[in-house]
Amino acid sequence: MTTALADIEAFRTLLQEELGLLVEAEDLDRPLDDFADWDSVLLLRLVTVVEALVGGRVPVVDLLETRTFRQMYEVVGR
Repeated sequence: MTTALADIEAFRTLLQEELGLLVEAEDLDRPLDDFADWDSVLLLRLVTVVEALVGGRVPVVDLLETRTFRQMYEVVGR
């Protein structure tokens, strides 16, 4: 794993800096539906950014099954 995704805090920073989403530590386990700005376009941007960081493919099917940002981190941080 790249150091850019070394931990959940780095993932939160990525969400903020690359996607413009302010996700606090206490928000990581909230349902994605609670975030008005979260949509499929941001998911695609996240995939693109993470793939560039890790130099490989992200399992998009697994990401589509996630319900929280913590679950997303668990998928992309593998």
